[in-house]
Amino acid sequence: MNVFASFGAFLGAAALAGLPVPTLQTAVSLRDTLVGGRGAAEIARSLCDRVGPRLAGSNGAVEARRWAVEELTRLGLRNVHEESLMEPRWVRGTETAEIVSPVRQRLVVTALGGSGATPEGGVERPIVATRDVETLAALGAAGVRDRIVFFTERTERTRDGSGYGKAVSIRYAGPSEARKLGAAAVLIRSVGTSSTRLPHTGVMKTEAGIPPLPAAALSAPDADLLERIAAAGPVRLRLTLGCRTEADVAGANVVGEIRGSDRPEEIVLLGAHLDSWDLGTGAIDDAAGVGIVGEAARAIVALSRPPRRTIRVVLYANEENGDRGGEAYRDAHRAELDRHVAALEMDLGTDRVYRVAASGGPEANGVVAAAAQLLRPIGVSERGNDAGGGVDVGPLRAFGVPMLALAQDASRYFDFHHSADDTFDKIDAANLAQATAATAALAWIVADEPGTLGRIPPEKRKERAW
Repeated sequence: MNVFASFGAFLGAAALAGLPVPTLQTAVSLRDTLVGGRGAAEIARSLCDRVGPRLAGSNGAVEARRWAVEELTRLGLRNVHEESLMEPRWVRGTETAEIVSPVRQRLVVTALGGSGATPEGGVERPIVATRDVETLAALGAAGVRDRIVFFTERTERTRDGSGYGKAVSIRYAGPSEARKLGAAAVLIRSVGTSSTRLPHTGVMKTEAGIPPLPAAALSAPDADLLERIAAAGPVRLRLTLGCRTEADVAGANVVGEIRGSDRPEEIVLLGAHLDSWDLGTGAIDDAAGVGIVGEAARAIVALSRPPRRTIRVVLYANEENGDRGGEAYRDAHRAELDRHVAALEMDLGTDRVYRVAASGGPEANGVVAAAAQLLRPIGVSERGNDAGGGVDVGPLRAFGVPMLALAQDASRYFDFHHSADDTFDKIDAANLAQATAATAALAWIVADEPGTLGRIPPEKRKERAW
């Protein structure tokens, strides 16, 4: 694609947003240079292959931080450093499940993050099947006490991830709600869209000073089996989990910058999370996001001039099982949050961006319109003014920091995430390049244009990930 192909088509949008022609011209150049590259995939490959699983509190998380400092430095960012925090250490142990009666059937399970352990030898109880937290409440303590609660809700496959957004509340809140009613343990149908016999883990809610219930996810075929047998009559099941929670350990976010030329104190934040679950190698969740923001930053560093504002890349710790990375960044940078012009988080895998959106003041509308027109040639067909942000940048929302969003097609993302199947072979280099091109172009526009996106109005500052 010619660097200036269809450039005239963008001038109307540029005028609408008050964008200088050189700003938009450079954004077009970034778009066209990156859309056919492999840099993001190579960064993701390096993280997966050199580090592998990197759950917060593990040795893998330590190695990931070392890798990140080295990688951001190699990519040309300045002021690369770690910002310390304390993160949880939860250790997975033995995990087995078996239907004891009316037939004997072994089931494939994995413990939820933060789960408590069963007694040695496991817990054997009748199961009670229920769809979700609402139907659980309707059963009351009499229908739940001293049983294993089995949540059967399925995750709908959707392009925008809303099916996951609906089902994940069961994984998060289901065990604690079942504990309040006296349950002995919890099983959930994996919050994912895969039909393989590979269960998906994920964090569950825990409360300080209250022992967490043993809780595990069933692979989809085994959840189907258990649901069929339970529909025919009473079922007794044995669950054994050997997981444990240990004392918090030292962790850190890893930060690097492209220093702005005219307004270096104003910041455009590009984020992804460095940690992963322990079952796979965290390829789509979130080595892909690390690759996107890293390669976008490398391409901007390579330009003949820096943007007017500083672009700050933040690779967050502990997104998966504690959200402490996002909270620690908010607390460490509270004094400068009024100078954060925008925040963009990439954490939805390896597939193509189809939508650009922002949440800010009225000023954001023109910038998003220009960005949408700029990105249309690479397949970004939708735009909006409702960017949610994400888990890591979400804590900034309460301070009015504008959120940017590049929505990726999530149709296949939940086949793999949080499972042993989240490995580098799932990375689609061409789709990842398109997402990287969109990220770099959008980041450049916001960092280089004279105006800002305003601030999120107070009535819209409630944190939300979707």
